Amino acid sequence: MTEIAFVVPGRLDQLTGGYLFDRRIVEGLRARGRAVRVIELSPHADGAQLAALAGETKTVVDGLALPDHAEAMVAQARRLRLVAFVHGPLAQETGLSPAAAKRAAELEAALLSRVRGVLCPSRRTAAAVENYGISPERIAVVAPGTAKPTRRPGPRRSPVRALLCVANLVPRKGHELLVEALARIRDLDWSLTCVGSLERDPATVRAVRRRIRTAGLGRRTTLAGELPPHSVARAYRAADAFVLPSFHEGYGLCRSDGAWPARDRNDRGRDPGNRDASGWASRAAGRSGGSGASGEAGDCPAHARRTAGYGVARHRCSAAGLAPRHGNLGKGIRSLGSSRSAAVTPPSRSRRADPIG
Repeated sequence: MTEIAFVVPGRLDQLTGGYLFDRRIVEGLRARGRAVRVIELSPHADGAQLAALAGETKTVVDGLALPDHAEAMVAQARRLRLVAFVHGPLAQETGLSPAAAKRAAELEAALLSRVRGVLCPSRRTAAAVENYGISPERIAVVAPGTAKPTRRPGPRRSPVRALLCVANLVPRKGHELLVEALARIRDLDWSLTCVGSLERDPATVRAVRRRIRTAGLGRRTTLAGELPPHSVARAYRAADAFVLPSFHEGYGLCRSDGAWPARDRNDRGRDPGNRDASGWASRAAGRSGGSGASGEAGDCPAHARRTAGYGVARHRCSAAGLAPRHGNLGKGIRSLGSSRSAAVTPPSRSRRADPIG
């Protein structure tokens, strides 16, 4: 059986939704008997690791690795069966100037035109890839899914007080917006715990700490930093509600983790993970689009007040998990493992201007 290569930028054991998803795919492929070689590219990798792969090797490349290693990807595009795994369009990252966003879009479009196919975690991300000129026949949607807890959390009949946000502190996740919104409902009895790296974007961390201090919310807000999975699971179980006014999500993995099996008057007992999670956070932040560039609180305070004011019977957030749900991930793994996968159809020549030559 032929080997599959899985290429990621940096270490695979990083604690982000994207890397967790990558690891689950690797584990799933191996569980199905496939040989998977993980290639962790350093920022200054010269392409030798890709060049060492046998010709026609099916090679899945995390989309974050594409722009930093564009030259190596282009050099190997005809020799290897490259499949890009795009978690979200890089051009939609919060904080980019219009010029930088335009350059990122052009580069990503040019690189995706060279690969055999593209995997996306949601329909919205797939639509964004289509906007790059990629044929829908070369795009497959593979939703991450969540793990059902072994025991359903018990209900509690009291107002929502313990709020949980799981996200690395980077501009796109909207922590400043969240603090601003909660400052407007300080009359309610709530506390906020933020789980996520404080090392990836020091400027954002300083800005969030400053906003917390200015709002006088230091005693009610905890920045817990990055935690191991079992501690994150414990935080989900202890929380009354999950909050995240993210400006854009390719899928929104932590949202699905927190939603199962939570119920409220809107969910009617359904698993919110069944729906396409992308774009949900921009609605909570009072946005209609995915970029959320204005940085205004919008109607986020109203959402926060409604959430914190619930006194109806609710279920605690479930433990976080990444096991396949309803076979979505399993289908993607089977697709990657199949020699007849639709995601390896050779691309046609693109008429788009190619900035990488």
